[in-house]
Amino acid sequence: MNKNTFYGILFSGAGSLWWGVLGVLYFKSVSFVDPLELVVHRTVWTAFLLLFTITIYSKWNDVFLILRNIKKTLILFICGILIVTNWFTWIYAVVTNRLVDASFGYYIFPILSVFFGIIFLREKYNRKKILAIGLIIISVILLLFNFQSTPWVGLIVAITWSTYTLIRKKIKVQTDIGLFIESIFMTPFAIIVFYLLSKDGNNFFSPSDLKISFWLFLAGAMTLIPLFLFLRGVELSGLGPSGMIFFFAPTGQFLLGIFYYGEHLDINKLISFIIIWIAVIIYLQDLANDK
Repeated sequence: MNKNTFYGILFSGAGSLWWGVLGVLYFKSVSFVDPLELVVHRTVWTAFLLLFTITIYSKWNDVFLILRNIKKTLILFICGILIVTNWFTWIYAVVTNRLVDASFGYYIFPILSVFFGIIFLREKYNRKKILAIGLIIISVILLLFNFQSTPWVGLIVAITWSTYTLIRKKIKVQTDIGLFIESIFMTPFAIIVFYLLSKDGNNFFSPSDLKISFWLFLAGAMTLIPLFLFLRGVELSGLGPSGMIFFFAPTGQFLLGIFYYGEHLDINKLISFIIIWIAVIIYLQDLANDK
C-alpha cells in the first residue's frame, strides 16, 4: 500500500466514522431542540463557514462563474431542496430514535446511486451490480409487506441523497462551491422558519443562552468537517477504497441505534438488513475488482 492510499483510507475512515458516530452523538445531545430548528442551524452555519473557506481559498470567481449559468443555478436550487430534505429527515430520525431506519437508507444509497447511474447516465454495469440492485429491491419489497416496519425515513434519506448525487454528477460542480450555493439559496427559507419558531417561543438559539447557542452553531462544523475529511480521502486513495470505507457511517448508526440507544429491530427489518448486507458485500467486491 502506497503512502497516498494509506492516508486516503485514514481520511475517508475518519470522515465516515464522524458521520456514523460523532454526528449521531452530537445531534442526540441537542435532541431537545425541534428538528426544524436543527436543520435551520445546519443550513445557516454551513453557509456561514463555507463563506470563510471560499474566501480563504480564493474561489469567488468560481462561485460567480456558476451563478452566471442560469441552468446550473436552477439545478443547484433544486439540489438545495434535496439536501435540506435529507438533512431534516436524518435529524428527525436521530431525534425520534429511528437510527436503524436511517442506517437502512445509507446502506442502500450507494447501490441506489449505481442504479440511477445505469438508468440516467448510461453508466456501465455488470452481473454483480445488477445482483446488488436486485437484492436491494427485494429487501424494500419485503418491508413493504409489513407497513408498520417499513423504514420510510430510510427510503427518503436514500432517495433524496441518491437523486442529489445524480444531479450533482451531471452538472460537475466542486463539492464545496455547490454546497455553498445550495445552502445560501436555502438560508432565506431557514431564517423564515426560525422567525416563525421564535415568534411562538419555540426556539433555543438565543443571546440569553450563549452555551446552547454555541452548541447549535457547531451544526455547521458537524456537516463540513466529515465532508472535507471524506473528500480528501477520495483525492488520495480514489473513489473505490473510499466508497468501501463509507459503509462505516451506516454501520456506526446501526450499532449505536441497537446497542446504545436500545432501538427495536423486528424480524422483518432484520431479514431485510441481512439481504442488504449481502448486497453491500457484492457491491464492495465489485468495487475492489474495479480498483
